[in-house]
Amino acid sequence: MRRVTGEALQRMSTSSDDIRVGVVGLGYWGPNLARNLHRVPGCELAWCCDLDERNRARFAPQFPATRFTDRLDDLLEDPSLDAVVIATDAPTHHRIGTRVLDARKHLFVEKPLALTVADATDLVARAERQSVQLMVGHLLRFHPAFVKLTELVEAGDLGRVLYLYTNRQNFGKVRPDENALWSLAPHDLSLALALAGSPVSEVSARGECYLQPGIEDVVFGYVRFASGAMAHLHVSWLDPHKRRMLTVVGTEAMAVFDDTESDRKVTVYEKRSWPARFETWGEFQALQSGDIHIPRISPEEPLQIEMRAFVDAVRSGTTPVASGAEGLAVVQALAALQASLDVGGTPIPVDGARPVAVDG
Repeated sequence: MRRVTGEALQRMSTSSDDIRVGVVGLGYWGPNLARNLHRVPGCELAWCCDLDERNRARFAPQFPATRFTDRLDDLLEDPSLDAVVIATDAPTHHRIGTRVLDARKHLFVEKPLALTVADATDLVARAERQSVQLMVGHLLRFHPAFVKLTELVEAGDLGRVLYLYTNRQNFGKVRPDENALWSLAPHDLSLALALAGSPVSEVSARGECYLQPGIEDVVFGYVRFASGAMAHLHVSWLDPHKRRMLTVVGTEAMAVFDDTESDRKVTVYEKRSWPARFETWGEFQALQSGDIHIPRISPEEPLQIEMRAFVDAVRSGTTPVASGAEGLAVVQALAALQASLDVGGTPIPVDGARPVAVDG
């Protein structure tokens, strides 16, 4: 009896309707993307591309039906390849992304979309011209806990969002080519923008370079939205605590998303305040504390949800969560925060699509 190999079985299980995807970059994060794409129903991991032969040799046995190469052109010249996922270093995102989009392939780019507003704007415009999907790796937008938090806000359970603050700290990993702002804050800015439902109007940031000259390892950022809501960001890779926390304060209730908790990812506090008037005591602020709720959160891996959303967007043509436009908005906020860092914390107004230039 003829034995069917794993590779042959994989090929037999694929369909001509499958979305064929290639991954570029098999360093730190790319293998995780490849693994999850491989598990998405209706998706074929067709290519993996990396310049390092050791990386290709390491992962090839895990994906026997996938073709491995060190040439990006192999992916771009494959007419049956639908989409490309970029997991290379941030400085390469624009250069590789433009080639992918010019080849009329759908594109997923790990965060940040680009390192300048001009480059991010260019990628968004190219995707629109080519009528292809552009999605950015704002992974936490797909976290079941954040999805629940978003549902609470949209349902009005928290009332009007007044302010929020985020903590994203750890001891390491120190990066030599980007500061803590660009490495960590894209996550929190994507969440803040989604919850505020309003564009950024002003930012300011202060930080210090304790470990490497010219590279801030700790940054405190302030973001004000056009709606009047505000956000505070604390990012650092020089901290005794590992924290991945988002706190949202509304007019009717408050909520915390803590990604370091195993069974208490979201906690809702029935705490609110409102003006009260009494004839005898005059006017003062009334406070109310009620119950504490811990909603049930799906344990599904956020990265699997994210990759499934990308494949679904390619198949359906529907604009995904974490679209190119959202990625551009995050880069605009990052650029404005960096501009404030560069001038010692001066507030930077954000006028529409880009931060206002600051003299000096």
